[in-house]
Amino acid sequence: MISTKGRYALRVMVDLAEHRNGGFIPMKEVAARQEISLKYIERIMPVLTKNNFVKGLHGKGGGYQLTREPDQYTVWEILQAAEGDMAPIACLQQNADPCPRAPECRTLPMWKDYYETTRSFFENRTIADLMAESPADNYVI
Repeated sequence: MISTKGRYALRVMVDLAEHRNGGFIPMKEVAARQEISLKYIERIMPVLTKNNFVKGLHGKGGGYQLTREPDQYTVWEILQAAEGDMAPIACLQQNADPCPRAPECRTLPMWKDYYETTRSFFENRTIADLMAESPADNYVI
């Protein structure tokens, strides 16, 4: 399950991409447009900065801007930065100790397939792709 932190990190990145003008964008403006509390955004920005997705400038005229073009960010890399390891089970996490049951585990192949499918899905979507999608097109339950 993707947490609020992951979902909001994507929304912030899309907002910065949609409103880029060569300058720095104040998070107060992003918070207002996205209807996310400024305090919550301030908890997300260090993760995005640490991963070099954005750069910030403090003081008057400050804010954040993307460090790359929108088509150069995958949804996967942003979600991983915000969420951490997204493996569906512990034995598939990076640097996990080998599972002693792996050789006879009947469900491990299914979990591997699920993880690869999920990763592939998000790796093949960029911020530019999200910008091009119409929100109304995808809201059918």
